[in-house]
Amino acid sequence: MADEKPTAAFALSLVAGILILINGIFIAAIGAILAAVFPGIGLLFAVLGLVFGIIVLVGAIMMWSTPSQHVTWGVIVLLFSIFSIVIGGGFILGLILGLVGGILGIVWKPPAMMAPAWMPPMQPPYAPPMQPPYQPPSQPPAPPPSP
Repeated sequence: MADEKPTAAFALSLVAGILILINGIFIAAIGAILAAVFPGIGLLFAVLGLVFGIIVLVGAIMMWSTPSQHVTWGVIVLLFSIFSIVIGGGFILGLILGLVGGILGIVWKPPAMMAPAWMPPMQPPYAPPMQPPYQPPSQPPAPPPSP
């Protein structure tokens, strides 16, 4: 029952999203310094890093909460992890974890149902009352009257 959700894909994607978000915050701090020299570019990289990190985090959480849509959220995690290369890919480790987490989310399959031969026996919903077993009479039958 614990394997009914893509746990490994969720964990790796979550860590990747956190690393990409931290990298985005780091780029935002550097972008504030670069704003004096290159106005706009520092802000653009900061916004991209924060947006990519948040989208990867949301993709990981949605992959966990709606396992039936694991392929969609796995693709989103995969794509935005690749896009995060622009800002450093979450110190490269976030990029790698996001790629692996996204791929695991795409290829994850829910556990198969148990085969009927392996299922425990089921009781019928209703069983008619059983008749008592046949009991022979306790005394021998009386002899017929003589004429």
